[in-house]
Amino acid sequence: MASPLNAAGSFSAALNQTSPLSSTASAPSISTAKVSGNSSGELPFADLVKGLIQDTSQKQEAVNENVKQVVSGETDSINDVVLTASRADLAFRLVMEIRNRLISSYQEIMRMQV
Repeated sequence: MASPLNAAGSFSAALNQTSPLSSTASAPSISTAKVSGNSSGELPFADLVKGLIQDTSQKQEAVNENVKQVVSGETDSINDVVLTASRADLAFRLVMEIRNRLISSYQEIMRMQV
């Protein structure tokens, strides 16, 4: 299985891999808008990670709400619940992979001799 992050660390490519399966689904809420204070004109890494975590949290909350609606009988759409849960799972896996790569990179830097 290919990793969501390539060797260059392209997070925009990773975000594109998490694109929705259906045409009615919403795109990730992470904005790649240019920031005026950044010399490269891209979103700072810390803001990108923060946005990914917030997006993942929102998706988890949506899953919880959908499950409550199914249990209480407010909706019969099991397909929507499963689709929402799979999107939340994919977003969580992406955040976990980023975390794992950051920890691995930090440990590798700490092993370097100065």
